[in-house]
Amino acid sequence: MVFQGSSAALSHTGKVRSNNQDSGYSGSNLFIVADGMGGHAGGDVASSIAIARLEGLDHAYETPADAERTLQRAITAAAGDLIDTVKLQPELAGMGTTVCAIIMVDEYAVIAHIGDSRIYLYRDDAFTQITTDHTFVQRLVDSGRITPEEARFHPRRSVLMRVLGDMDADPEVDTFIMPTQPGDRWLLCSDGLSGVVDDAHTAKLLALGLAPGRTADMLLKQALDGGAPDNVTIVIVDVGGQHPVVSGTPTIVGAAATPKGIEVPAARPGRVSWLHLSRQAANEPTHFEPAAEEFLEELIEEDRRRARRRRLGWIAGLILVLALIAAALFGAYQWTQTRFFVGADEDSVVIFRGVQQNIGPISLSTPYEDTGLPLGVLPEFERQVVRGTISADSLADAEHIVDQLRQNVGGG
Repeated sequence: MVFQGSSAALSHTGKVRSNNQDSGYSGSNLFIVADGMGGHAGGDVASSIAIARLEGLDHAYETPADAERTLQRAITAAAGDLIDTVKLQPELAGMGTTVCAIIMVDEYAVIAHIGDSRIYLYRDDAFTQITTDHTFVQRLVDSGRITPEEARFHPRRSVLMRVLGDMDADPEVDTFIMPTQPGDRWLLCSDGLSGVVDDAHTAKLLALGLAPGRTADMLLKQALDGGAPDNVTIVIVDVGGQHPVVSGTPTIVGAAATPKGIEVPAARPGRVSWLHLSRQAANEPTHFEPAAEEFLEELIEEDRRRARRRRLGWIAGLILVLALIAAALFGAYQWTQTRFFVGADEDSVVIFRGVQQNIGPISLSTPYEDTGLPLGVLPEFERQVVRGTISADSLADAEHIVDQLRQNVGGG
C-alpha cells in the first residue's frame, strides 16, 4: 500500500561551501539523504548518482523483506555506477557518498545506511538516533576510548570508515526493518545538521508538531545560526498525523536537483555567532576516507599518542599549580618569621617568632627567647594580658615590651 503520511525535503549549501554536494529525495514511499564527497568535482556527482539509482524504488512492496532486499541491491548497483562513471571520467576518482534511506512498507520502516548521515525517530516525546555512524570516532566510542561528547569535537571526527565509493563494488551497508506507528516523526539528515545542531535542540523543534516543511525550515535556521560550515540536507517524514498528504510528485533537492554541468552559485561568507561556536566546532566541511584497516590502526595509535600528550599536559599543569601553591605557602611562612609577639609558656614570659594563628594542628609560631621573667611575679591583669599575647612590630619592640614588664614588677 502507498504510505499514509506527509513529508518534506530541503537542502542548503551552508555558509562556507561554494557548492552543494548533498542530495535528498522525498517521494511516496521512499526517502533518502546522500552526502557527497570527493572535492568540488565529484561530491555532487556521487550523491546525484545515488539518488538516480534509488529513486526507481519509490513504489509499494509486498513485504518489508522484499523492500529490504531491493534496497540492498540498488545501493550495491549505485556503487557500480560510481565505478563506471570514474572509468569514463578519471578526474572524478575518489568521489563517494553517504546514503541513508527509508522505504515505508505498511507499518514498517525499511532502513539502509552507510556513512555518517543519520536517521532519527521522534516518538512519544523520545528522540532516538536509529543509525550508527560509520566513522573513526564512532569506533573509538564503541571501544570505550572516548565519550560521545568527546566524539563531537575530536580532530578525526570527519574520517569515514565506510562509504559508498568508486573503489568498492560490494559495499557493506547496514539494513534493517523497524515497526512504525501513527504519530512517528522520522528525520533523515546529513552531518551538516547533526554536527551543528545538538539532539536537544532538534528534539525541541520536532516536538512542536508543526508541518514537516515548516519544521525542516526551522532546523535549517538553527544550522545556519550555528555557522553551517557544511551543506545541510533534511528530510522529515510524518507517519499519519494531522498534516495533509502532499502531492505524490517526488521532491528532489540538492545536487540531484541541479542539471549536470550547472554549478550551484557560491554561498556568501556568513558571520558565525559567538553564541554557537561550540556547535560549529562539531562539524568540518571535508571528509576523509581510509584506504585500509592499517589506516585505522595508525589513527588509533595517533589517538593514543594524543591522549598521552594530553595526560602529560595535565600532569605538567598540575605540577606547575602545586609548585605555585608551594611557593606561595613558603613565601607566606617566610613572612611570618619576620613577625614577633610576647606570650607565655607554663611559668615564664616568652618572646615568640611568627604569628598568633594556627592552621589546624600546624602552629605558625615558635618560641624565640625565654626571657627568664617568671609569669607568677606579674600583677594579675598583666599576667592575663601576656597569656593572651601582646603583638610587637619587631624583635626590638618585643624586647621593649618585656623590659616594661620587668620595670612594672620592680616598681611594684
